[in-house]
Amino acid sequence: MKKNILFDGLRSVARIGETAVVAAKAGIKYATDKPSNAKLMRETFESLGSTYIKLGQFIASTPSLFPREYVEEFQGCLDQTPTLPFSYIQGVLASEFEGRDLSQIFSYIDETPLASASIAQVHAAKLTTGEDVVIKVQKPGVETILYTDLNVVHWAAKLLERAVPKIKFAALSDIVDEIKTRMVREVDFIEEAQNLDDFVEYLNISQNQAATAPKVYHQFSTRRVLTMQRLYGVPLTDFSVVKQYAKDPSQVLITAMNTWFGSLMLCKSFHADLHAGNLMLLEDGRIGFIDFGIVGQLKPEVWTACIAFMDALQKTDYQAMAEN
Repeated sequence: MKKNILFDGLRSVARIGETAVVAAKAGIKYATDKPSNAKLMRETFESLGSTYIKLGQFIASTPSLFPREYVEEFQGCLDQTPTLPFSYIQGVLASEFEGRDLSQIFSYIDETPLASASIAQVHAAKLTTGEDVVIKVQKPGVETILYTDLNVVHWAAKLLERAVPKIKFAALSDIVDEIKTRMVREVDFIEEAQNLDDFVEYLNISQNQAATAPKVYHQFSTRRVLTMQRLYGVPLTDFSVVKQYAKDPSQVLITAMNTWFGSLMLCKSFHADLHAGNLMLLEDGRIGFIDFGIVGQLKPEVWTACIAFMDALQKTDYQAMAEN
């Protein structure tokens, strides 16, 4: 335990030093090449790796918060998902299942990842009992780097607010804190497993047979490894293929949205990172919801206010809209 704490501490110090070096190089590049602020920031984020790429993805997908120039420049971060050699993934699996023979759990693990993101990598596998599964494995050192990076970003935001008082009105540090909360929760796969269970329970209670989510194999899951049922189908990102699978593609989207809206009220949490890449049209025609790392909760009073607002909007009752 002490050895791990010492190792994490040394890694944090090294990460701060690495961040300082990259920032210094960015400063030199700005002074000599005069690139646009958005381009320099994007290149710097990419050089700093996983946490900053994740922040870049947040900028790219939040046009309501960031200038258009930055949103467009950071679109490149959406494709920045470098894969790790399988030996690193094996190391995480061996560490998480210490004392257990992996060959007694998995009869096969595909060394080529199905997907790779800034925080984790996903591999197809088969359990010794015959079930097809996917294993979501957290990349080595991600959690320590994440905490260190986010603390540095929080500190920088506070300094910037003090140096430029006008920025404080944009609630920059509050935005950073919200991002930090989301990203810290995203590295806890036990919490993600619970989110999946909650969503499946919601589907069962609402008798929704048009949608599904992967079953979690809790006995083979940890804080850094999530073993789930493998769903077969196509992501909704490839609409041309969706049209080949579905008689009425528009109905697919309607079903997905109806299911999601229902979860706002009936599920303990709702999928807060819903986009076409996290939705699948399965071979049996159902909609598959995947990747529950980021979720949100709506308090009952908020939901009631939303319903009242929509009702007032339909009636063009502007006074009631303002009150709600």
